[in-house]
Amino acid sequence: MNKIFAQLVKKRGLDPSFLQPQYENLIDPYQLPDIQSAIKRIRRAIQAQEKILIYGDYDADGVTASTVMEQTLIFAGVRPEDIIIMLPDRFTDGYGMSPKLIKRAQAEDITLVITVDCGSHNHEIVDELNTLKIDSIVTDHHETPDHLPEAVAVINPKRQDRPCPELANLAGVGVAFKLAQALVKEGAIKAGQEKWLLDLVLIGTICDSMLLTGENRILCYYGLKVLKRTRRPGLKELMRRAGVKTLNSEAIGFQIGPRLNAAGRLDTAEIALNLLRTNKPTEAASLANQLEELNKKRKTEQLSATREIKERGIKDGSVIIETGHWHEGIIGIVAGHLVEDYAKPAFVLTEVENNIYKGSGRSFGDFNLAKALDQVRDTIIGGGGHAGAAGVKIKQENLYAFREQINAYYDSLKLKNQSKYLKPIPDLTLDDFADLSLELLEELRVLEPYGPGNEEPIFRLTNVKIAEIRRMGADQNHLRLDLVDKNGKFLKLLAFYAPEKWLQLTPDTEVEPIVKLMENDFNGVKSLEARIFDLAVL
Repeated sequence: MNKIFAQLVKKRGLDPSFLQPQYENLIDPYQLPDIQSAIKRIRRAIQAQEKILIYGDYDADGVTASTVMEQTLIFAGVRPEDIIIMLPDRFTDGYGMSPKLIKRAQAEDITLVITVDCGSHNHEIVDELNTLKIDSIVTDHHETPDHLPEAVAVINPKRQDRPCPELANLAGVGVAFKLAQALVKEGAIKAGQEKWLLDLVLIGTICDSMLLTGENRILCYYGLKVLKRTRRPGLKELMRRAGVKTLNSEAIGFQIGPRLNAAGRLDTAEIALNLLRTNKPTEAASLANQLEELNKKRKTEQLSATREIKERGIKDGSVIIETGHWHEGIIGIVAGHLVEDYAKPAFVLTEVENNIYKGSGRSFGDFNLAKALDQVRDTIIGGGGHAGAAGVKIKQENLYAFREQINAYYDSLKLKNQSKYLKPIPDLTLDDFADLSLELLEELRVLEPYGPGNEEPIFRLTNVKIAEIRRMGADQNHLRLDLVDKNGKFLKLLAFYAPEKWLQLTPDTEVEPIVKLMENDFNGVKSLEARIFDLAVL
């Protein structure tokens, strides 16, 4: 074992169950509330050949969960022609069960609705389905209200009456998978067949930024193995079009996920859903091309909005609040970039109808957006969300009051040193490059996939100087540094879209970079390099 890897394992307190997870150690699905009732109802639907509608969400977790639920039902004996999947439209329906579901269920003679990644707050829709003699099973992972919908089953590990803390970090797709596990235990699905669903569980879990510890560590560890052997033509074609070379958490988070999400952001999430479901290579190629083009459009609109905001100047205040006329599907991403660039919470709002603005907020550290919106209810039409991400709708005439009250609330908290939450924290400090090697990188891959709770290892390098510096890229805004340590050993570092102060560095300058290790494969020759997260000049 490489010395650095051994130190990392010790510092993080990683035991063999983390380093080599066992599939058999997955938690019994029957620990989830109402799962027995759900199984009973599904088996009755199978026997009677009832028509089932799966209702999902428009993000990557929602479309992967919808696909997992469909395949679970087919594995259990439901005829494919008896299953319909319905996704909400981000722009007309918003999140959760839409009233359109009622008409669709009646038109299609549906007798059972199963939700994925939503439903815990949709009491009125469930009640209306009940009056129509249409049963519903809710599978969800969001926070629940005190009073639950009157469904046949509400399978949610965050239920206040029957919480399941061991499974509280499951994504919506993870909850759907636990239902598949339960059907395996019941003998309705052949043991082992459910493992082929884990590629989608991995993608949905990573894209929903869930903690990759405990149950998710096992699911995603095996999910990565399955994704490398996926049978899905759509995923294969998507990865080919995205230029995925190494299949890891970075590829999922920055290449696969954004393309799946681009469908729901700019068009319809059914494009991503159909890509995951298709068995036809020609259809897969066409859908992957559509997602590629949507993702390019998403990038263009996102960059344009961010550039416009920066060029006109950020308004003073502890919380950034910017308004304009941008595509509704990209404002959350823009808010996230403003948080990264200015180390402040941010709301970005766009006019969606006459004098009505819809916005997305992003935060970090100790500033909870959900609590902040509760403090300014008199200035907004509606809104809510989580600590780090929230949505809001505001009348134009109330924008000034919203800005003033949000900033006043932030200032009243007297929060200190919040920027620390955005700075990378190195796992280890290294004073030479002696133990840095491709072999170390291979050992580190045992920890994949990375994500919250299992962050990619990063290192602070000390006692190093710049041997050579070079600008790269068409705009000369990328950076390459060749560093030399005290023993004369070299390491190449890269930074894309580097700050100007880094680009102005000169040889022989002593620096302390914080980096992650990467593999460079040039014409079949592999070498170790590093990506810069932060850089201190000594």
